[in-house]
Amino acid sequence: MTEGYGRFRLGRRGLIAGAAGLILPGLAEAAAPQARLSAARGETRLTLPIGPGIAWRVSATLRPARLVIELPNQRWRGPDRLAGAGLVTEARREGSGGTQTLILALAGPVAAPEVAVARGQLVIRLRPGPAEGFSRIAHGRPLATAALPPRGTLPLVMLDAGHGGRDPGTIGGQGTHEKRITLAAALELKRQLEAAGRCRVALTRGRDVFIPLGSRVEMARRREAALFLSLHADSAPGARGASVYTLSETATDSLAARLAQRENQADRNGGLRLPSVSPEVQRILLSLIRQETRSGSERMARLVVDSLEDRVALLPNTHRRAGFVVLKAPDVPAALVEMGFLSNPQDEAALNRASHRAQVATALAEAIHGFLGTSGALVAAG
Repeated sequence: MTEGYGRFRLGRRGLIAGAAGLILPGLAEAAAPQARLSAARGETRLTLPIGPGIAWRVSATLRPARLVIELPNQRWRGPDRLAGAGLVTEARREGSGGTQTLILALAGPVAAPEVAVARGQLVIRLRPGPAEGFSRIAHGRPLATAALPPRGTLPLVMLDAGHGGRDPGTIGGQGTHEKRITLAAALELKRQLEAAGRCRVALTRGRDVFIPLGSRVEMARRREAALFLSLHADSAPGARGASVYTLSETATDSLAARLAQRENQADRNGGLRLPSVSPEVQRILLSLIRQETRSGSERMARLVVDSLEDRVALLPNTHRRAGFVVLKAPDVPAALVEMGFLSNPQDEAALNRASHRAQVATALAEAIHGFLGTSGALVAAG
């Protein structure tokens, strides 16, 4: 089961079913990997901090003799090369963006590596082994990998492409319609998330149609989504850069208030299905559910900011709060991402480039994986 997702879901269902009243721990944030190689007493050890929600796979190749650690959807901070130690002559990083691979060049054959995950670290231990034994395991197939829950139990992420149909959203100086940018970005993010296989993905709209704001919220609630992420590219004179918003009835600043007012064209609040208990207990349950939901939304926003940083231009005070209708589901963590402002010529030009939208999607996928989290358990590899 996914760790962070499981915590939230158990909390929500526990509250509704039996008013357990647990204030559950927050979701772990993704770590930035900085590998370490060491050798002692005939053993060579690779220690690699691994973020929650990050898939990984360990395999070996024969010619040349090496160990390959694949880290899709994880940013890399640290040196691209590590000095050798013991059985490893050199370690180097390959790939870019959210697709990373760490390659360990081996001095000779090794026994089947011991692989474990503990305290947020992937630890691989190597010892010398016979050439015949190494040739049996060095076939490129996984020796160990992060465990994936069964497909039907994967958490659902609802992506909301803002505007659509008769509502074009903002129209940039070069004639760019916001509804087209948000749909293209949502489709790219969906593609990246599904390729990683850590969650299921649904869209509030997959084509150019108009959907009321309340209906978008209800889609996420009806399907019990683990996360609702709304994508926009609005207008704000003088503003440039990406930003993220979470729900607050009191806006943090005038810009957040104006954006919320522009987006809020409809407001339909559906009721929670609470148990048959007294009105006082129902009020307590609703308060606890909203508190847990808001905590998850705030954590998601922080992950988005961390992931976008150093990749795209950011609006100052990047995380802001306002009363966006699409963020008002009481039981689904939600965030709204302004990928940039079409009123700014530089942002408009960037958002029209598929490569830039893919970069934004990679950052958002990383944040989503960090939010959902995984236990990082091992599975047997044949």
